[in-house]
Amino acid sequence: MALRLQMLGTGGAFAKKYFNNNALLYAGDFTLLIDCGITAPLALHTIGKSVEEIDAVLITHIHGDHVGGLEELAFRRKFGSGRKPILYIAENLVEPLWENTLKGGLSQDGVIHSLNDVFDVRLLKESEPAQLAPELKVELIRTPHIPGKASYSLYINEEIFYSADMTFEPELLMRLVRERGCRRIFHEVQLTGKGEVHTTLQELLSLPTEIQSQILLMHYSDDMESFRGATGNMDFLRQHEVYTL
Repeated sequence: MALRLQMLGTGGAFAKKYFNNNALLYAGDFTLLIDCGITAPLALHTIGKSVEEIDAVLITHIHGDHVGGLEELAFRRKFGSGRKPILYIAENLVEPLWENTLKGGLSQDGVIHSLNDVFDVRLLKESEPAQLAPELKVELIRTPHIPGKASYSLYINEEIFYSADMTFEPELLMRLVRERGCRRIFHEVQLTGKGEVHTTLQELLSLPTEIQSQILLMHYSDDMESFRGATGNMDFLRQHEVYTL
């Protein structure tokens, strides 16, 4: 069965119309939530998905639009079915996720005192593909975002690149397409301004046509519609639409 992708949101950190850039990846009977930002619980409610239908969550990096909904997810599962959500995460993100993001809200004396008390934590290693389900293999690729903070993009089933927030890495994109068989790229985009911690539209437009033709754009601002027709051979991902990969 083909993979399917459904974006809970396609917007940047401050988007209100398009929600946070989080996604559901369907691989047979397995459902993976890629990032769980502030708007993820509302987006799940909007499309009629229960938190109980999510088999696992994978976190790419620690910003509110990517992890801000984890507290609600954890509590709803703990006081709902009682089943711990599986959490796939790079080892170097575990401590900052708990100590700097979740501890204040989730910790309870004698009940919850670590990430493992609310999640079934499964560590992923950079550059080592991991089989998350019979039809789903994911590799973490470290990509630059905020200096000094780890952030990972995903290489899915050795043919699909899903970017986290990242600055422009043309050599990586061309290597994936020309040497590793990548045939589809879901890439974040900053539509205006200088790309200090994100990849700008102008930077992506500098890519060869063969690369652009594989790119669908996400993590955009609420003025996205005004850029239609100005994205070269690239197009925009639409929130909530289901894409067969």
